[in-house]
Amino acid sequence: MDLTIKQLQQRLETQGYICDQDLVITLYLSLKLAKPLLVEGAPGVGKTEVAKALAGALNTELIRLQCYEGLDENRALYEWNYQRQLLKIEIARGTCEPAALEKDLFDVEYLLERPLLKAIRAEKRVVLLIDEIDKTDPEFEAFLFELLSDFQVSIPELGTLKAKQIPAVVLTSNGERELSDGLKRRCIYLYIDYPTVEKEVRILQVKVPQAREELVRQVARAVNFIRSHLDLKKKPSIAETLDWTRALVALHADALTPEIIGQTLSLFLKNRDDQETLKREVGLNGLVEQIQGMKGDSSTPAGAACHCGHHHR
Repeated sequence: MDLTIKQLQQRLETQGYICDQDLVITLYLSLKLAKPLLVEGAPGVGKTEVAKALAGALNTELIRLQCYEGLDENRALYEWNYQRQLLKIEIARGTCEPAALEKDLFDVEYLLERPLLKAIRAEKRVVLLIDEIDKTDPEFEAFLFELLSDFQVSIPELGTLKAKQIPAVVLTSNGERELSDGLKRRCIYLYIDYPTVEKEVRILQVKVPQAREELVRQVARAVNFIRSHLDLKKKPSIAETLDWTRALVALHADALTPEIIGQTLSLFLKNRDDQETLKREVGLNGLVEQIQGMKGDSSTPAGAACHCGHHHR
């Protein structure tokens, strides 16, 4: 990779990804050292967007493996194209030696590539996103070790396939379970938290440029206060802050009032109990008063390294 740290940051920001120096340096080192990047943080802080923005910055393909409970090797790596194999058997019936036929059937051309194998066999360097790795089981984590450390995969019928071009690998985790030490050792680690008010203002200005500056600041202050002071089942994500801002623009709102907050509550609090918690503990009038009382936008920290406004998990 020939990019400098500054060039990488500029390219990420052209993708709409607002980043701090510490995230850029961590991402740069991941690329320079050819080590996977493990990104942890709460849902909705921009983890998946790291990979999307990186693919755009490097002008390459993003290959995504969406993890879920029960994900296994076949769905992640490869399957054999059984229909083509059966067709080959029918065509070759009586005209081919069984041993030769078997060898021919288990050739690369009969593979159905899943995301991991596709990334390994790509002719051009790609970005491989292994999204929400914490939803899989420890056995699947262990299966990934060979890929993450040696950038190769083993297929019993074919042997070991090495990467043609080492992919840039990004793994994300919402922290639903503790990941193994073996996985962490193979990765460079990054934690992303919710943004400060000032950072969220920048995100909203980039993503919803038609919103008035004062409205943007009020939204960022409101969401920051809600995340910091209320015990919620689900804190508003950056994507939900964007949805709320776009809704306010659509309603031609110039400022947050108790009435407009009540009308748009479901845009940023998508849990009935959380909505009731806000009304009971702060109140809509109280939230407006809190917004007006917040002066230093960057003084209420959320420890953000980098955040993006796209929708993500």
